[in-house]
Order: sequence, then structure tokens, then C-alpha cells
Amino acid sequence: MTTVLVTGATDGLGRALAGELVQAGDTVLIHGRDPRRGEDALASTGASQLFLADFARLDDVRALTEALPPIDILVNNAGIGFGDHREESEDGLELRFQVNYLAGYLLAREVRPPHVVNVSSAGQAPIDFDDPMLTRGYSGDRAYCQSKLAQIMHVVDLAEAGATANALHPATFMPTKMVVDAGISPLSSLEQGLEATLALVRRTDVSGRYFNGLQDARAQDQAYDADARARLRSLSDELLGAKS
Repeated sequence: MTTVLVTGATDGLGRALAGELVQAGDTVLIHGRDPRRGEDALASTGASQLFLADFARLDDVRALTEALPPIDILVNNAGIGFGDHREESEDGLELRFQVNYLAGYLLAREVRPPHVVNVSSAGQAPIDFDDPMLTRGYSGDRAYCQSKLAQIMHVVDLAEAGATANALHPATFMPTKMVVDAGISPLSSLEQGLEATLALVRRTDVSGRYFNGLQDARAQDQAYDADARARLRSLSDELLGAKS
């Protein structure tokens, strides 16, 4: 029996994915930030266990890694969308970089699952390693897009290390809480995103790839730059070490 951890599973795509995996017979662990919504998702999906952690606190992520049983598949789905002003996590890091990317990086580094799926985005921007925390000329779009590219760079690295790891843009503006709260009109159905994500969870014949929906696609060029990925790894480990 396969054990799957789905992060950000209290709403939208993560919650739908958890329910589908339970129906398919997998042992499903779900993660959320809010206890009430987490318990509701646990009951509605039929998942085996709920783990609470706020990805804006790295100590919460570390506690999560210590509490988890062995898992076969990690689906990094938790994230936050665009913002109109710069925000920092409780660890003093740019919020979107930490929640969308660094928390998942830490999870994968400590838990070492053999199969990882990162729910990324078609919105991608290269990382400015001179100012990765975007302290100058902040743009919410750029913050979101660089965090999503970092997720893709991460799976390329994981694949090179021997894991089955892929990233995807599941669908465009599904009717999730993130989209609705941003006042954006949905363009895709939740079912479309679910189909694409579930397909990638089941695939073991490809690794280190980026998919746009069900289609193998090309990510932003920096994803394929080995030097840039090495700099991102070094930066990530430095940030995590500095916040230990």
C-alpha cells in the first residue's frame, strides 16, 4: 500500500487529490495550517491522519518532518498566491519563497521520499541571486513566480539524485480559495487540475520534468542551468542553517 502526504490539503486541489487517492486505496496523510479546516478535510476525504504545520514557521516544518511516518510520495501542494506588498515569514524570509518553495525543500531533504510531485505554475521568473528575498523593488508577481520556478529547479535536482520527481502547472485559475480570494475569475475546472496532478502522482516513467497540465513542457531556462540550481541549493541550505 502506498503512503502519500499531500500538503495544503484543507482546500481546493489538495483536498480533492487527497479524496481521490483515498478512494484508490492509498494511505493518505494530509497537512494543513488551520485545525478546524484540517479536521473537516480529514473527515471529508477519509484520509488516515492530519498533520498541522504553518509553513511560515520553519520550526513547524521541522516538527512535521519528525512526526511523519515513512512516506512513499510527497505532493508539495501548499502555497500562497500573489501579494501586493512584501511580507516576511516568522523566520524573517520573503514569505512566498518560504511557503511555496523552501518548506517543501526542507520536507524533501529531511524525509527523503522516493517520489515527489511539486505543484508549481506556468508563472515562472528567474531567481535574482543578488537579491533572492526581493528587498529592492518588490513585486508580488515576481515573488510568486520565482518561488514556483524554484520548485521546478528542485525536482530537476531530485531527479539527478535518483528520485522520481516532477513538477506541474495543474490548470489555469481553478476555483480554489487562493484564486477566489484574489478576485480572479476561474478559467479552468478543479477537475482539470486534479486529473493532471493525479496522473503525475501515478507516473514513475519520467523524472526531472515540468508538465503543463497533462503535457510535457519546457520551464523557464534557469531550471536547466546546473550552476543556477547549485546556487539555489546552497542558498536554501544556508537559509535553513541560519534559521536552525
